[in-house]
Amino acid sequence: MDSALEFLLQQAKDNEDKAVMALNQSRTELDNYYQQLKQIEQYRMDYCQQLIDRGKEGLTASQYGHLQRFLNQLDETLSKQREAENHFKQQVTNCEQHWLEVRKKRRSYEWLIEKKQHEQQLAEEKREQKMMDEFSTLSFNRRRLNSDS
Repeated sequence: MDSALEFLLQQAKDNEDKAVMALNQSRTELDNYYQQLKQIEQYRMDYCQQLIDRGKEGLTASQYGHLQRFLNQLDETLSKQREAENHFKQQVTNCEQHWLEVRKKRRSYEWLIEKKQHEQQLAEEKREQKMMDEFSTLSFNRRRLNSDS
């Protein structure tokens, strides 16, 4: 077996393992992002409901202004969170592409190794057949010589 190919295959397997871990990590980060976004959206809805409930009881202009500023800050936070979505999605896409590339490389090395093994097996079978043919020829010639004597 070609030790250089075996070494390259092992490196490719290691790289593929690392790529899978990076892909899983990026998917986890995207899931965490969506969970965080959902929590902020839920918090905003809860806060709006509190604002409505407190408004029914009566608010001063100052209280209302304070609550409205806080709501605006929540809206800005949500806007920034939504902008970050593309970053997390792109990270997953990049990791998927990298994983596909290293997987393809690993498969290529495996194919080369299998091809070499097949070629070696064919060569060995050919050698064995040649030896059997030679042995048969020698045996035939011996029997012929022995029968001629």
